[in-house]
Amino acid sequence: MVEVTVTPRSSLADRPVQLRVRGLSPSQLVTLRAWLKDEQGERFQSRAFFRADGSGEVDPSSQAALGGSYSGVWPMGLFWFLQPDTLFRRLVKRDVAGSPFLVRLEVFDGVQLGAEPRERPLGWCEAERWYVGPGVQRVPVRQGRVRGALFLPPGPGPFPGVIDMFGGAGGLIEFRAGLLASRGFAVLALAFFAYDDLPQVLAQFDLEYFEEAADFLLQHPKVRGPGLGVVGVSKGAEVALALASFLPQVVATVWINGTAFLHGTPLVYKDLRIPPIPYRVERVLLTEAGALDNSAVFADPRDPAYRASAILVENVRGKVLFVVGEADRSFNSKLFAQLALARMPPESGRILSYPGAGHLIEPPGSPLCSVSCIRSSPRPVVWGGEPQPHARAQEHSWHEIVRFLEQQLGPAATAKL
Repeated sequence: MVEVTVTPRSSLADRPVQLRVRGLSPSQLVTLRAWLKDEQGERFQSRAFFRADGSGEVDPSSQAALGGSYSGVWPMGLFWFLQPDTLFRRLVKRDVAGSPFLVRLEVFDGVQLGAEPRERPLGWCEAERWYVGPGVQRVPVRQGRVRGALFLPPGPGPFPGVIDMFGGAGGLIEFRAGLLASRGFAVLALAFFAYDDLPQVLAQFDLEYFEEAADFLLQHPKVRGPGLGVVGVSKGAEVALALASFLPQVVATVWINGTAFLHGTPLVYKDLRIPPIPYRVERVLLTEAGALDNSAVFADPRDPAYRASAILVENVRGKVLFVVGEADRSFNSKLFAQLALARMPPESGRILSYPGAGHLIEPPGSPLCSVSCIRSSPRPVVWGGEPQPHARAQEHSWHEIVRFLEQQLGPAATAKL
């Protein structure tokens, strides 16, 4: 009898699991397949072809995949290289606290190339991939103008506080906040447009809104001050760097593939206004698949004409970790990180730069999304990245991000699952 096992069966989505197949014939050629459906019913799947060892077993942590969605030894390859059945879909967990992703893991005889295998599986099992650990509490936030969700680890605290933001798609994305809370941080997943009663269009960055969010978080009885951390990707990274420049309570900033200048959207704070560099929309490129490659729409920020649009990073008081995907097709993130670091106080920043990684660098377990549809775009948008180097970048950068936040904010307790 063929047996497929995953250990542990229930795990956090950023943690590794062990997959084993037993009971095959020696040297049998098989297809291992993983698939899940997101909350919209979209299916994501991966497969890899293996030859069983002399004992009739397959162990992806030590045996090389011969082909499929990847090749070589990738212990988590079936999870990391999931691809959507429908083009331009991004795998995002929406109901973070209520349910896991259920990943079905199957083994078939021979090489199965079709989206739907012709045969019944020889064996299968199911893995639960959670985005919050046991006891993590999700609290909806509607405090003053602030909108979002607060994730609190179990226990009395106080916990180090972090604000977590995503980018130009708007809305509220919570999966990274849930995973950070599972590592002992009190995390405010913060929306700043296109959510609840917030403006539907991002007309400007009102820094007083983000200051209000920081004050809300630091005043919470389970949050340990006096400083807090901010994590942001894309437009969220632009905001994060501005917060680090203006708010003394922001002592740890994680900037993921952002900019160091205002682009398209001005920043206002009290009586200050920083004008944006306008987008050069006429420079957008259409790919063969009809997606938008926006990498050329940004003017050269080194042009003296745009000096007034620079984020005032000279005023950064804390530490900044820049995470760069060198294959980012949305921003020239490496250039922006270098320009920011050159103007910052000495030893206040560090760059982690990853060849082959794209724009959407997320926690490990999130498959590469190189192109997807977003709310604000008439066509799918190219994010860039190559699957294998991107996966390595996500694994390495996530550990570095958590370690950086712990170093700057104090130790946090990791949840067990």
